[in-house]
Amino acid sequence: MIRLQGIFPPLATPFNHEGDLYPSKVKHNVEKLNRLGLAGYVVGGSTGESVLLSHEEKLRLWGMVAEATAPGKTLIAGTGVESVRETAQLCREAAEAGYQVAMVRTPHYYRGLLSSTEAQVAYFRAVADQSPLPVLIYNFPQATMLDISPEAVIQLSEHPNLLGIKESSGSMEKVMRLVAECKPGFQVLVGSAPTLYPSLQMGACGAILAFANAAPYAAISIWEAFRTRQHEAAADWQDRIRTAARLVTTKYGIPGLKHAMDLNGYYGGPPRLPLVPSSPGARAEIEDAFRELKS
Repeated sequence: MIRLQGIFPPLATPFNHEGDLYPSKVKHNVEKLNRLGLAGYVVGGSTGESVLLSHEEKLRLWGMVAEATAPGKTLIAGTGVESVRETAQLCREAAEAGYQVAMVRTPHYYRGLLSSTEAQVAYFRAVADQSPLPVLIYNFPQATMLDISPEAVIQLSEHPNLLGIKESSGSMEKVMRLVAECKPGFQVLVGSAPTLYPSLQMGACGAILAFANAAPYAAISIWEAFRTRQHEAAADWQDRIRTAARLVTTKYGIPGLKHAMDLNGYYGGPPRLPLVPSSPGARAEIEDAFRELKS
């Protein structure tokens, strides 16, 4: 079984100022991240602006990252779209590109019809039945406005091809329940940097953090301090990142994250329209918060 332990950045997608994929900057970011103790990378997640990428661009991006990734890193492809058919096809193409795990977000466009436990279980079972890769459920209700129920996840944890969940709601209670009630071996990762250390204390096995694109060392420091039972250090690092993590996730989102990446020697660059770059005021606030978090 693939073990998803440690810190995984969901890679931001580099675009040039014409809005095209920027291959040299993809390589630059990955090669720089390769030097750190990251467990691997998620490619084509929400932080990577996946909903703004075409099918062909996703395939190109997967290939570029796979080529630049150092040996020993786990590659997770964001393959989730609305239909089971296309999601399963993307899972097959990710496997052909050398990825080890498929991360599938909750379908949500027809949320009134997909809010029941039965509908959610049916979707993920159908994808997992057809995917050649083990599947990681991706729950991000802040973006989808649909929160997969704990009951659905607990049922799905019995499926042999469902590896775990990236739980990005920020709910400590939900993390605790999933860790306690899902089938043993089902892996719970979190997607909220402001709650990383307490989530690890509750039994999460790792994290997929947008924040780790801009300040990977800080995120790794929390993981390593927890892993080696240096709890004071973990709590101290958690306190140090609190403001910065909030700014580039909940407050200013992807444009803010990309500015923070530029500050720390990674290429953030512009987001893709309709997202727009951060305002001067937002940039100044981010610069102040990240001053002590240079990677």
